[in-house]
Amino acid sequence: MTLLILGLLLFLGAHSVSIVNAPWRDRMHARLGEAGWKGVYSLVSLAGFVLIIYGYGAARMDPVALYTPPMGLRHLALLLLVPVFPLFLATYLPGRIQRIARHPTLVATKLWALAHLLANGTPADVLLFGGFLAWAVADRISLKRRAPRALPALPAGKANDVIAVVGGLAIYVAFVFGLHGWLIGVAIIPG
Repeated sequence: MTLLILGLLLFLGAHSVSIVNAPWRDRMHARLGEAGWKGVYSLVSLAGFVLIIYGYGAARMDPVALYTPPMGLRHLALLLLVPVFPLFLATYLPGRIQRIARHPTLVATKLWALAHLLANGTPADVLLFGGFLAWAVADRISLKRRAPRALPALPAGKANDVIAVVGGLAIYVAFVFGLHGWLIGVAIIPG
C-alpha cells in the first residue's frame, strides 16, 4: 500500500500545484521555461503513475474488503462510465460538449472515480478512486478562483462533438468487452 500512497502523492501532487499555489507554479514555469517545466512535471507525474500501477497491483494481491457492493451498483457503475471517454475526448475537440461541461476532463474523472468506488470496496480502491475523486472536486472548486490554462486542442468544429461521442463510445465498448481485462487485469464481463 505504501507504493500506491507514494504514487498518488506524486501524481496527484504534481497535478495539484496550480490548486495549491498557482503563483509558485507560474514562477517555476518562468524559471525553467516551457520545456523545462513540462519535463519536470512529466517526470514526476510518470513516476507517480508507475508507482500507482505497481502499488495498486500489489494491493490487489492481498485484498481486504471494506464493503462488498451489491450487483446493482456494478450495473450503475457501467452506466456512469458511458460518458467518460466522450467527455475526455471533448476536452481536445472543442464543441458543444466542451462548452456545456466546461471542464470535461474533470467531469470524466469524477464519474470514473465514483463509478469505481461504487463497484469496488477494498482499501486500495478507496485510496485510488477516492483520491482521484477528491482531487477532481478540489481542482474544479479551485478553477472558480483562478484562470484556466489553455489546453492543446483541435480547431473548434461542428463535427467535434460527433467525433467525441462516437470515438468515446467505441473506446468504452472496447474497454467493456476486453480492453479493461487486458490492460487492468480485471474483466468487466467475465468470459
